[in-house]
Amino acid sequence: MSEVATMAQDKAGAIGPGRLVLVVGPSGAGKDTLLRLAQAACAGDRDIVFPRRVVTRASSAHEDNIAVSPDEFARAREHGDFAVHWDAHGHSYALPREINDDIRAGRVVVVNVSRTVISALRQAYANVVVVAITAPPDVLAQRLAARARNSDGNIGDRLARSVDDAAANADVTILNAGSAEYHSRQLLRVIRNEDWQ
Repeated sequence: MSEVATMAQDKAGAIGPGRLVLVVGPSGAGKDTLLRLAQAACAGDRDIVFPRRVVTRASSAHEDNIAVSPDEFARAREHGDFAVHWDAHGHSYALPREINDDIRAGRVVVVNVSRTVISALRQAYANVVVVAITAPPDVLAQRLAARARNSDGNIGDRLARSVDDAAANADVTILNAGSAEYHSRQLLRVIRNEDWQ
């Protein structure tokens, strides 16, 4: 289940003028790796923001999130602290409400989200680009096995929930089966609104 919360829109409608870059894809596709590399490349650019997600799971080397308990998450949600929140794989996830200020200031906000919130975010924000990151099933399985994060559940179940481009409504698809540096440059071109191919 997903829900868009506290979407305080401008009088004219959707929140803008900045861009919201949504990164989606199956577990093991390498989203966090590509995001980490793109973020490092944008370190000096104040107009590109990579907010940390709020998650009811501990942070790890693979994901730098703000870890909260389920009770803390529920209180923050009720208080209106989130721009959007959703549940996936037995955890709750959210983006902080402050992304709205960044979008209104004309910045580019880059976030890893569930495909279940894409439609609502396309309605709430004026300029949304969806980037689907994927990889072949054997690569996904190897990456999930290497991650060995018990809280993520069964690898077979996660692979069965793979994201196809149509379901994600992707504007851009990156097949992340080669060099992470190369594919992070593809993502960076999308973020910077350059020709990405």
